[in-house]
Amino acid sequence: MRLRALALPLSLAAALGLSAMPATGATRTATVKLKDDFFSPKSKTVSRNTVVTFRWAGRAPHNVVVTRGPVKFKSKTQTRGSYRKKLTRKGTYTIVCTIHPGMEMKLKVR
Repeated sequence: MRLRALALPLSLAAALGLSAMPATGATRTATVKLKDDFFSPKSKTVSRNTVVTFRWAGRAPHNVVVTRGPVKFKSKTQTRGSYRKKLTRKGTYTIVCTIHPGMEMKLKVR
C-alpha cells in the first residue's frame, strides 16, 4: 500500500520534468555580452565549474581571447551568436577582443 502512495507523486514529478534527486551537481551559468567595443559587464566573479556564455549583442565583429589567466582560450571572430566555456581553474582571467584595442574585461573564478 505504501508503494502506491509514493507512485503518484513520483509519476507526477516525472510528468512535470522534475527530478526526485536534489540538484547538488547543478551546472552554474553566467553570461557576458559583447557589445560594440565593450564587454558587459566589464568585470565578473563566478564560482569554479561555471559555464560562461559570451553572447554577441552588437553589430561589430568580435572575438574572445584570454591574454592572462590559468587557462588560455579563444573564440573565432564573429558578429552574432555565442561562445561557451566551462571555467574549472581558479584565478583571474584577462579577456580581450583582439580586434578592438582597449576592449577588455576581468573574470575572476573562485
